[in-house]
Order: sequence, then C-alpha cells, then structure tokens
Amino acid sequence: MYLIVGLGNPEPEYSRTRHNMGFDVINKIAKKYEIEVTRTKFNGLYANAIIENQKVILLKPQTFMNLSGQSIEAFVSFYKIPIENVLVIYDDMDVEIGSIKIRKKGGPGSHNGAKSVVHELMSENFPRIRVGIGKPVDEYDAIDYVIGPLEEEIYQKLEKGIEKASEAVTEFLKNGIDNTMNKYN
Repeated sequence: MYLIVGLGNPEPEYSRTRHNMGFDVINKIAKKYEIEVTRTKFNGLYANAIIENQKVILLKPQTFMNLSGQSIEAFVSFYKIPIENVLVIYDDMDVEIGSIKIRKKGGPGSHNGAKSVVHELMSENFPRIRVGIGKPVDEYDAIDYVIGPLEEEIYQKLEKGIEKASEAVTEFLKNGIDNTMNKYN
C-alpha cells in the first residue's frame, strides 16, 4: 500500500496559493483517475484507490501546514505503511516555477510542513516531490509570497509543475522512486 500526501492549508482562502501545491497535485491525480477525496479520518481528507495496479491512499491533511505530520503519522501507523511508500508532495521556493525535484530521502530544508512530517515520522527516509514556486522578489516577504493570492497568469505557470508532479506520482507507482528520479530530475 502507498500513501500519497499533498501538503497544503485547508482553509478556502489558501486554495490556489503557492503553499497549496501539494493539495493541487492530489486534486490533479484525483481528477485524472476519477477519485473523490472526500472521506475524513485522522484530521485528513482522503480516498482509497487503485492507481496503476497499486493500492493507494490519497491524503490531504486538514491540519495547518505546520502540523501536517500528525495526520500522516496516524495514517502510516493505522495502515502499517512502509516509510518508503509514503510519498509527500509540497511547494519549494528553491525550485524554479514549473519544475519539480524528487528525492528518495533527506532533510526538510526550511519547509515547515516537511519539518512536521520528519518530526512525526521520526525519519527523513521517505520520498518526496518538491513543486517549484520560485523565490519571492524583494517586495514580498516569504509568508506573503507563499500564502498570498495569485494572478491567473502566475497560476498557469505553476500548473506546469503540478502536471509534472502528478505524472511523477504515476511513474513512482509504476516503476519506483529511483526510476522516477532518473526520469524527472
């Protein structure tokens, strides 16, 4: 079984912001495979599904971003999901807009949601897809940059990364993390 997690903030005012790239990737996958991510458990919206012949849980934690790991850890413990089968997707300012970076394991960097996941799982050994949102220009501070509303033109650029990330999830389920990194990094 696989747990595919998109990080984001659940409040409506945060939809279509840079910080919700993880949610947007889960939504893209759900639409492609006609899955409704509407069930609730462990402070998360989720769906059980079969994608590419694999049992999968799609999850959007409904805690604030900084507490995302709590929901993820509850799913991992309850369903006894191996850590290497937990794929976490989130935004990253150090990745160019429209690009993605995939890692097999590693530290959380400066991302508070990823820090929460590492803390709750007590491990850095889970794969992740970082969706590029680019760095803010001087007039923005980092918080306003990631949670501020977006113009349609900017969101369209971000959608390229969302699409690549959703394709990478499919590749991960079909061929594993190493092949996915070779194909998309």
